[in-house]
Amino acid sequence: MSAYIPLPFDIVRMAYTAMADAGFAPVPSDDLLHEVGQLDERSGIDPGDSSVRDLRELLWSSIDNDDTRDLDQVEYVERLDDGALRVMVGIADVDAFVPKDSAADRYARLNGTSVYTGVVTFGMLPEHLSTDLTSLRAGCDRLAIVIELTIDERGNLLNRDIYRALVRNRAQLAYGAVAAWLDGDEGAIPSLRESPELAAQLRMQEEAGLRLRAAGRRNGALNFETIEARPVMDGGRLVDLAVVERNRARDIIESFMVGANSTMAAFLDTKGVPSIRRRVHAPYRWSRIVEIAARLGEQLPAAPDALALQEFLARRQSIDPVHFPDLSLSIVKLLGPSEYAVELPDDQEEDHFSLAAQDYTHSTAPNRRYVDLVIQRLLKAVIAGAPQPYSFEELDDIARHCTERSSQARKVERLMRKAAAAEFLSAHIGEEFDAIVTGVSAKGTFARLLSPPAEGRVVRGEAGMDVGDAVRLRLTATSAAQGFIDFERA
Repeated sequence: MSAYIPLPFDIVRMAYTAMADAGFAPVPSDDLLHEVGQLDERSGIDPGDSSVRDLRELLWSSIDNDDTRDLDQVEYVERLDDGALRVMVGIADVDAFVPKDSAADRYARLNGTSVYTGVVTFGMLPEHLSTDLTSLRAGCDRLAIVIELTIDERGNLLNRDIYRALVRNRAQLAYGAVAAWLDGDEGAIPSLRESPELAAQLRMQEEAGLRLRAAGRRNGALNFETIEARPVMDGGRLVDLAVVERNRARDIIESFMVGANSTMAAFLDTKGVPSIRRRVHAPYRWSRIVEIAARLGEQLPAAPDALALQEFLARRQSIDPVHFPDLSLSIVKLLGPSEYAVELPDDQEEDHFSLAAQDYTHSTAPNRRYVDLVIQRLLKAVIAGAPQPYSFEELDDIARHCTERSSQARKVERLMRKAAAAEFLSAHIGEEFDAIVTGVSAKGTFARLLSPPAEGRVVRGEAGMDVGDAVRLRLTATSAAQGFIDFERA
């Protein structure tokens, strides 16, 4: 396939239109930009606040995508005398610059989330905030919420604490480079040759991540590996479809985020504070998951069982790593949708089936998700001994709105990925591809090609297909402007 594809339509304009059609405000108003423009780095920092610890001397670092500018999280790990590891996750204190009911807060609440189309990034907040004042960029002093958890050699939680702090990111790193370095490529991060302390820190972070993942697996947390293609743009032009692959660096950050979010939810629960939780209920199509396992010679219980499913997935990943992403995609589709919901203290309902988590919220991305910003305000009120800033009814309204916004964001992102993929495939009408069925509903039957990993609708010959089936498809039509790819059974 050609490395460069001239587009007969404006894909950037299409992204803005898709955002507006989905109810987002893709462009901040002039009044909002004027308000934000009055802020500077000192606006949210009170040098006389004794509740803020000064932790700038610690060797904080961040790992994210190469092009990420809205950095929400930094990490630091230290080894204790008894072999335990203290994991410290610093989260950007966005609330310090975005007070409740300010113009920026109203804009963030309206959008509910940042939307990453691959073509344009639509920030939940204006850029001056999310990529500058509140971003945990390298070399900048920033306010943060530190979520601290101490774990033993098996990843079991020994202690936790949450507090406000002043931090400084000393190394802004990227997933690909860190993964390559961990895999043995010493030249992937040249600066590490001159900083043995940072090199040791990264090794210790991976050790902590492995401990947390091992504890999660023992509890039944599911391990997925899906394939997703995102458009690669250069000067407003589509130049490639890149596959986002899981690697050792992503595993570290994912483990820390899961640990931090669970710790935050449990902390607020112990303080008697109602909060918004992220819930994934037991699979509504568990019987289909059982069928898929049976086809592979495996037996799962008749009732949903996270631990049994995790063990099945682990075996399949070991037996057939090449097709494991396709199996993962099938299971993810069958798990059902996630949602935000308000939870009262001592509620015993499991929040997150796929993480086997009793307590789980979103708190580690306040620049990108409105729920995380709300959770941050709940926590800061606890720390300050102040009244809670939201009533139960307000939290319930926010939870419902952010669930809907998250759903719409996923639709926009899928549409733009399809638009790019459709244009990428437009020169291959009539060719045949191997694929896996990813969805069957009243709206139609959908499948994803194994290479390139583009998803479309099966418009002919789809009878009898179900999620997880491996099929051979022929490409019949594409429309980048409408964002569709059509197949028929070959």
